Amino acid sequence: MDELSKIIEDQYGTPETLAKWLDLAVEMLFYVEEDTFSRVEFQEVVTALKKVVLILRNKVD
Repeated sequence: MDELSKIIEDQYGTPETLAKWLDLAVEMLFYVEEDTFSRVEFQEVVTALKKVVLILRNKVD
């Protein structure tokens, strides 16, 4: 979890900022339609999710 804390601090500043991106990811899954979200918003959400998944996978293995 230290690695996750470091990524949160380095990339997002605070856990609340990362949580905001993750909340947006959940919202996107319900409302994905053309022109609903910008390409940058999608990229930020995907990046956040990939980093969390990688860290969690390393902790589980």
